[in-house]
Amino acid sequence: MEIQSVDAKTLKQWLHGSSEIAVFDVREQGQYGEAHLFLATSVPYSRLEYDVARLAPRKSVRLVVYDNNGAGISVKAAQALLKQGYQDIYLLSGGTQGWLDAGFTLFAGVNLPSKTFGELVEHQCHTPRVSAHEVMKMRQNREDFIILDGRPQGEFKKMSIPGAQCCPNGELAYRIKSHVKNQDTKIIINCAGRTRSIIGAQTLINLGIKNPIFALENGTQGWYLNDYVLDHGKVAQYAPPFVDDEILLASKALVNKFDIPLIADEQFLIWNNDENRSLYLLDVRTAEEFTLNGLPGAQHAPGGQLIQATDQFVGVRNARIVLYDSDGVRAITVASWLKQMGHDVAVLRDGVKSKVSLPTIQIDHSFGCMTIKTDDLNQMYQDDSVTILDIRGSMQYRRAHVPNSLWAIRPKLKEIIRDANQTILMISDDPALTYGALLELDGLNLNIKLYELDGAGFPKELETISTETIPPDLECIDFLFFVHDRHDGNKDAARRYLEWETGLIAQLDQDEINLYSIQ
Repeated sequence: MEIQSVDAKTLKQWLHGSSEIAVFDVREQGQYGEAHLFLATSVPYSRLEYDVARLAPRKSVRLVVYDNNGAGISVKAAQALLKQGYQDIYLLSGGTQGWLDAGFTLFAGVNLPSKTFGELVEHQCHTPRVSAHEVMKMRQNREDFIILDGRPQGEFKKMSIPGAQCCPNGELAYRIKSHVKNQDTKIIINCAGRTRSIIGAQTLINLGIKNPIFALENGTQGWYLNDYVLDHGKVAQYAPPFVDDEILLASKALVNKFDIPLIADEQFLIWNNDENRSLYLLDVRTAEEFTLNGLPGAQHAPGGQLIQATDQFVGVRNARIVLYDSDGVRAITVASWLKQMGHDVAVLRDGVKSKVSLPTIQIDHSFGCMTIKTDDLNQMYQDDSVTILDIRGSMQYRRAHVPNSLWAIRPKLKEIIRDANQTILMISDDPALTYGALLELDGLNLNIKLYELDGAGFPKELETISTETIPPDLECIDFLFFVHDRHDGNKDAARRYLEWETGLIAQLDQDEINLYSIQ
């Protein structure tokens, strides 16, 4: 099957048309984050085959891939997608350079459609906000207020505002009445920057919560830019759910206001049999709930993160998105935002009690190669005949790696492994990276052994070394250096990040603004 080309102007028309389209930036995450198309999804070549079925479930979808110039890694990615069964693949002529040459804008950062949406919501809804300095005054005056952190537990643990309670935005409708009993209590929603504070506050306003509600301006970054102390390492526990008639009526009002379809199993089955449309089934509940009784083939997409980073869960524009929960309020609340972002979204009426399913994606990421233990690794890294490849992220490699190991990333693997018939020891902490690397080396007649790390890193008994500048920055194409240390005490980086976020709207053209329909 032939791989076709598309020029930038035609792709721009496709992106703003009504037909389904997936646009994948197949460069590594750091390259993507420096400059990419507004509506592109980051699907690095390093993990392409592992992620693509989840992001683009329909093999006949129109799929465009690109890189810097249209003649590099995008060609290999397109060929890999053909092998995966995708049938309608295009290369963007000239890549990002061709896009610029056509007069279109490239954007820095990640999750652009969602973050830009948050900024537009503030502009159009005039979401009330309060500064860190004003919050400190409220605290000094012993005013009745509560700070709710709209981020997931992991981010809350990294840094949080003293006294704040963790309640991710997708959980607000489900738990707000456990947090706040008095209608006079001021509610302040914070995040690490801006947009989740805005979306969280506006969520409560849209639900008709009568309390005074505010977004904390600039979140935790604004807090420490004012030289206020943040907590670190605080373990969050969610408040219990509390759904009363008032919340149920509020969610019904959202259904009516935003015209959200509530579908039965029969309608889902009809959509699932439609070969001309892509279909996503997303569970917006917590990870614990999803693990307990998620529907077969559903993808876990915590509601707050689905709003904040939609492109990490849905890779096809104009696809059908079906959300579900167990309570009838979380999915509707999240759907109300996705609808305003321009997505074709519905809610499964019976929620977790539904009988629907999608095919489960099964991937043997190890390719059946031998997995070794720590004792074997101790012996192998001292064997000069063994080539040790560490395919973890470049920053993980810098922090700790086995002596004599080489940092490797899939786009560069064949430059490192020039000779067949040798023994390779591969160190990995991510099945997606393992799968991509093994696919890249398949057919080279290599004897590959795999050492898999969990989230805890290398065992203490294993000798490791660190290297601050190896690999050098220019080779760390998987890592986005753009204000990466804004949460680690670099105030200049925090200021630049906030300037970037508030400047997003000004970069949009009219077609990009028209993607949204904010009410």
